[in-house]
Amino acid sequence: QVQLVESGGGLVQPGESLRLSCVASGSFSRINYMGWYRQAAGKERELVALVTNNVGTNYADSVKGRFTISRDNGKNTAYLQMNSLEPEDTAVYFCYCAAGTLSGLRDFWGKGVLVTVSS
Repeated sequence: QVQLVESGGGLVQPGESLRLSCVASGSFSRINYMGWYRQAAGKERELVALVTNNVGTNYADSVKGRFTISRDNGKNTAYLQMNSLEPEDTAVYFCYCAAGTLSGLRDFWGKGVLVTVSS
C-alpha cells in the first residue's frame, strides 16, 4: 500500500502563488507517475499535471505556463508550483501516483487539499 499526504493548500487572491507538496510512503518497489488532479464543486475530477519517474511532464492546457510540477525521487515527493492563480483554479487538489506493489502496478490517491482563489 501507498499513502499520499498533501500539504500547501489555502486561500489566496487572484494572481498570487501557492506550492503544493505530496509525500508518498508505504510499501512499493517504484513510483512510475506522480501528479495532481483537481475537482471543483459540481465538476468532474480532471488532470492538472503529471510527472514520470524520468521527469517527463504532462499538463492540462488550462495550467500550461502557470503551473510547474516537479519531483524529488529520493524523497518520494512531488511538488506543484502554482503561479498566477485564477478563481477558476479553485478546487480540491488530489495527489495521485501509480506505484509498483506486490500485486502489480496500482493507482493511489491522497485525501485532497483545498485551494481557494478569491478576492
